[in-house]
Amino acid sequence: MFRCISRFRGVFPFAYLAFAIGLIAGNAAAQSNYAGIGRAATPAEIKAWDIDVRPDFKGLPPGSGSVAAGQVIWESKCASCHGTFGESNEVFTPIVGGTNKEDIRSGRVASLTGGEPHRTTLMKLSSLSSLWDYINRAMPWTAPKSLSTNEVYAVVAYILNLGDIVVADFVLSDRNIRDVQNRLPNRNGKTRNHGMWDIKGKPDVRNAACMRDCVIEIKIASAFPDSAKGDHGNLALQNRLVGPARGGSGEGTADTIAMRLQPANARQVTNEMANEMAASTGCLACHGVN
Repeated sequence: MFRCISRFRGVFPFAYLAFAIGLIAGNAAAQSNYAGIGRAATPAEIKAWDIDVRPDFKGLPPGSGSVAAGQVIWESKCASCHGTFGESNEVFTPIVGGTNKEDIRSGRVASLTGGEPHRTTLMKLSSLSSLWDYINRAMPWTAPKSLSTNEVYAVVAYILNLGDIVVADFVLSDRNIRDVQNRLPNRNGKTRNHGMWDIKGKPDVRNAACMRDCVIEIKIASAFPDSAKGDHGNLALQNRLVGPARGGSGEGTADTIAMRLQPANARQVTNEMANEMAASTGCLACHGVN
């Protein structure tokens, strides 16, 4: 826990301090209110939980795995979802593709800035630790955390080989993974020099400020005519309960609903006449009374 917090001390010192004070106070309250309940976590339990790998590869366990070994593991545990060559299937998006030698040289995938809608994992990946960490904690989908450390290295090596980032006889390990990081096609695609990371950093957008001279009074420019309400029943009842869409009731008055059905030479049409007309002309076969 304290290792995770310490990463952000330089960026969020006040938040870190407040959280630490709250944590100490919470522990004291728990010990006083629930005496005899629970125990301190053992070092082994903390180690089993604390498995994250940082972008600087701190937390990466020692081990190694070859591309060849990774291919064997991939075909038996990964290909059913992600395809033999990382091309995926109808459920999952592709892992490999969309990168080239120039991207590896520059560290920025050019197709990401050209409006190409297709996105693969290797196109977006800026930190190799993210790929290693995700496979280690979440894959295979049906049995997460079942891969050994060396198997994770091997699977990552196989993916990198599919993307032509490492050669076919390459052996990935904790000793050379930093060198491989420098060959990721999109290693320069992410920056912390922006306002989402640091309030003093460069903003994400460059548009001119628009929050001034705002109109206070709302003027409705158009509205649904009352004579057309009820054409398709109560629209509010036809909307889902979730999401932003909220339809109006769509209920017109009895007179306006009847007026829509009246003949050109009729003076007045009652509800009973409208229902009879709808039934006789076959409207109710599809639309129903309501």
